[in-house]
Amino acid sequence: MANTNQARKRARQNIARNKHNSSLRSLMRTSIKSVRKQIEAGDQSKANEAFVKATSVIDRVADKNIIHKNKAARHKSRLAAAIKAMTA
Repeated sequence: MANTNQARKRARQNIARNKHNSSLRSLMRTSIKSVRKQIEAGDQSKANEAFVKATSVIDRVADKNIIHKNKAARHKSRLAAAIKAMTA
């Protein structure tokens, strides 16, 4: 257990920050899954709509350093490639 007031406050802040970051990470994963679901269903227009929303969420999470920018780029690239492959 934290011994100083400063350490106690940091522990409280870390708990709150972890909860907030976890919810954003969960939102990102859910948006990625929604795109994947539309791709599997074979509906390209809905997949594109979901991709636009997911891209926004992924960029937001990356800007807050919850995930690395390269990871965000990798997710967006793979989703875009999967949508593009639907036409082929």
